[in-house]
Amino acid sequence: MNKLYPDAAAALEDVLQNNMLIASGGFGLCGIPERLLDAIRDSGVTGLTFASNNAGIDNEGIGKLLRTKQVAKMISSYVGENKEFERQFLSGELEVEFCPQGTLAERMRAGGAGIPGFYTKTGVGTQVAEGKEVKQFDTGNGPEDYILEHGLFADLSIVKAWKADETGNVVFRKTARNFNQPAATCGKVCVVEVEEIVPAGSLDPDHIHLPGVFVQRMIVGAPYDKKIEFRTVRERETA
Repeated sequence: MNKLYPDAAAALEDVLQNNMLIASGGFGLCGIPERLLDAIRDSGVTGLTFASNNAGIDNEGIGKLLRTKQVAKMISSYVGENKEFERQFLSGELEVEFCPQGTLAERMRAGGAGIPGFYTKTGVGTQVAEGKEVKQFDTGNGPEDYILEHGLFADLSIVKAWKADETGNVVFRKTARNFNQPAATCGKVCVVEVEEIVPAGSLDPDHIHLPGVFVQRMIVGAPYDKKIEFRTVRERETA
């Protein structure tokens, strides 16, 4: 089975449709699937729901899709650094489901493992718990409240990785692994953009972060420009 496609548009051509749920990897601008997000924007699909830690920044990452009004809902844990996100949310143009960071990662992981729901203490007694089932468990310190969270089952997963072999075994680089690993597992179709494809068998099995069984399609997206969220400089000291 050939999983390698010539570009992002080709990899997504018969997958994208309006009103779908997309799980997207990345954290800030670190490890975001740039080429795939550009292809989604260019496809013109609308009414999208994105499950992602955040929505990038203005005109970068999912922020590009906010500008074109293709996103109807965000399931996110962090929504700062994006003025257009703020404007659409406050004006009622964008639905937002706030989800604690660890809970969001676990919802993706649970979906990938076929687990429809799990209980967590995170969010108990806050707005996060509103409308959710509360159940008591005794974990050794007496009965405590836990809330039910649902696993995420996405129509499509888009992720960014460092290396992959020809069969789809994937290696992430350092902190760029972030949400990419759980996001990759919870979609019906997983498309990965990588910096390099290597021959099958050349990756150390102990170094593989995402087995090829989770990956249906791949593209090579390199070269990339390193994006910086905040550029902080200081004046050069005179000699």
